[in-house]
Amino acid sequence: MDILTRLKEIVAYSGMSIRALAIRSGIPQKTLDNQIKGLRGISIETVVSILQAYPEISAEWLLRGNGEMLIRKEDNSEDIARINGLVDTITTLNDALKSKSETIAMLKERITQLEKQIGK
Repeated sequence: MDILTRLKEIVAYSGMSIRALAIRSGIPQKTLDNQIKGLRGISIETVVSILQAYPEISAEWLLRGNGEMLIRKEDNSEDIARINGLVDTITTLNDALKSKSETIAMLKERITQLEKQIGK
């Protein structure tokens, strides 16, 4: 198994999109996309950034393929579920705010129209 395959395993392990993984790791998304697609080689900066963002990932495993991916086995499914729940909540709240803003704009327009009618 090569480092590219192991990097793809980390993406799967994280449960995040490549974009989210790039943000968490501090790697430009386009760079990580190109590396995962095999268009660019995996840079040492990418390896270091991922290892810093995911301290439970074994550097020996990522670089050489030796041993297990995780230094210590952790069940992070609860954390992932919690993060996904928070993302869903944020999305719902953003949608509600957008809807409220649209309603406020519509009501302001209606008030303006009524004020013009009264002023006639």
